[in-house]
Amino acid sequence: MEDLGNFARLVEAIRPWLSHLVIVGGWAHRLHRFHPLATSQVYQPLRTRDVDLAFSLNAPLEGDLGDALKQAGFEEELSGEHTPPVTHYYLGEEDAGFYAEFLTVKQGSGIKRDGKLDLTISRAGITAQKLRHLELLLAGPWKVQVGVESNVPIERAVDLVVPNPVSFIIQKLLIHKHRDTAKKAQDVLYIHDTLELFGASLDQLRSVWEGEVMPKMSPKTAKGALMTASELFENVTDTIRNAVRIPQDRNLQPDNLRAAIHYGLNEVLGLGAGSNS
Repeated sequence: MEDLGNFARLVEAIRPWLSHLVIVGGWAHRLHRFHPLATSQVYQPLRTRDVDLAFSLNAPLEGDLGDALKQAGFEEELSGEHTPPVTHYYLGEEDAGFYAEFLTVKQGSGIKRDGKLDLTISRAGITAQKLRHLELLLAGPWKVQVGVESNVPIERAVDLVVPNPVSFIIQKLLIHKHRDTAKKAQDVLYIHDTLELFGASLDQLRSVWEGEVMPKMSPKTAKGALMTASELFENVTDTIRNAVRIPQDRNLQPDNLRAAIHYGLNEVLGLGAGSNS
C-alpha cells in the first residue's frame, strides 16, 4: 500500500501531462491488472520501485514537468557524463527508494554530430533517456482507470496509458540479449505473468500483434523477435530456472513455466510454423 501511495503522489503531480505519457516497465505490468480483459490473479504482481514514463519525440509536452515534480516533493538525482545528464526523480528522504524516470525513442546511430553519444534529451523541464525499441511500447497503447477502488489513493479516478500486452512482451524479447542475468530472469517471469493475466484473450492479443504491433516493426526486427521467442523457450534453461525462484508467494516449476510461455507465444505470435519445439 505504501508504494501505491507514492505512485498516487506521482500521478497527481503529472496529471496535466498524463495523456502524453505512457507508463512502461514494471508499473505497466502492475497496471495491466486493472484492464477489463485481465483475469483476476491470486498472487502478487512483481514489484518495482521506479516508475518509467515514456513519451514520443513528437509529443506536445508543454509547461514544466520538472517543477511540478519538485512541488510534489520529488528531488532530482543526476548521474553520468551525458549532456544533459541522466536524471532520476526521487520522492524525498522519507521514501528514498521510490523514483520516476522519463524515457523516449532513440533514433539513428545514437551519435551526435560532434561525436558524442546522443542518449538523453531535455523536454518540458525534465530529462529523458533515449532507448532502442521504445517506440514499440508507444504503438497502440491501452488505457486503464485507477482510483480508490483500485487502492490508488487519488482524489479523482484517472485514465493512465500503458503499453498493450503484446508490445510489452515483444520489447522484452528484443532487449533480452542486452540484459544482465538477473534482468533476463525477471523479464521471462514478466512474459509468463502477462500471458497468464490475459490468458482468456489470447485471440485478441493475436489481433493486436497482427494489426498494430508487427506493422510498426521492420521485417528484420520482427523476425528477430520471433526467433528469440522460439529459441528462448525451446528448452528449460538457467534463465528459466532463475525466473521461477523470483516470486515468494507461489511455487513455479521450470518445465511448466517454459511450456506455458511457449503455448501463449505460439497463440499470440504464431510461432508454430517456425518453432522446432
